[in-house]
Amino acid sequence: MNYGKFERIILKGHPVFTERWVQDRIAEDPTILHLGNVIVKDKERMQPRAGRLDLLLQDADEGRRYEVEIQLGNTDESHIIRTIEYWDVEKKRYPQYEHTAVIVAEDITSRFLNVISLFNGAMPLVAIQMQAFRAGDQVGLIFTKVLDQVSRGLVDEDEELHEATDRSYWVERSSQEMVGMADKLLEVAKKLDQSLELKYNKFYIGLAQNGAPNNFAIFRPKKNFFRFEPRLTRSEATQEQLESAGLDVMDYDERWGRYRIRLTSDDLKKHLGVLERVIADAYKEAEG
Repeated sequence: MNYGKFERIILKGHPVFTERWVQDRIAEDPTILHLGNVIVKDKERMQPRAGRLDLLLQDADEGRRYEVEIQLGNTDESHIIRTIEYWDVEKKRYPQYEHTAVIVAEDITSRFLNVISLFNGAMPLVAIQMQAFRAGDQVGLIFTKVLDQVSRGLVDEDEELHEATDRSYWVERSSQEMVGMADKLLEVAKKLDQSLELKYNKFYIGLAQNGAPNNFAIFRPKKNFFRFEPRLTRSEATQEQLESAGLDVMDYDERWGRYRIRLTSDDLKKHLGVLERVIADAYKEAEG
């Protein structure tokens, strides 16, 4: 392997390597932005009274879209505002998807990075710095995330001691039968680890492993049904497995990364095999 010297190219004002050129390179292979397995949904997408969105990307496996704005040179106020505006328009037009705003610029200064970070606490936003390099007659682009969307803490990371309850609290809130379903699912989980036990909290019944929270699955007993929420990466295979079994699958909880499944006592008996596989998958994913 030979050592080669790379020359940095400043794209802003370059006669050949324009913003459209960058846009086309990303469109050819959108995975270079490091946003996952994404595909191009649209280019130069018209926005009502708001100009054109450079790129609209969509995750090939999940229901998430990325509103991407490209700027050569330093990012500025108008670039940030335009990116947020396009994100908001697309989010309102297509609420069935999760949306993330993406700012791409040659230079994201510390000042604007601080401003963008403030927005990131209230909306999903990614900032990517791009650099162009030449080696001989070849030109390449390097994209580096300088700000990723905020990853919210998991439920067990925000538990406080005074929020702990007991079994009687949940029996009174739901019923003995519904709380008994948590016992049965615990029996399934204990096949994976005998140290697992139920942990009664104010808003859900979780799991503890050797006394420490390990909520790869949580339970919410209600008066007339039982909600089972395994923490699993969303996938078409899992969705199909659950739906083909005839389970009542509610909307996926994007914030906490959980499937939400409404169960009755009959469902637990009828679909125990499927639920065992789901619990095993969630446990394996939690263990890494």
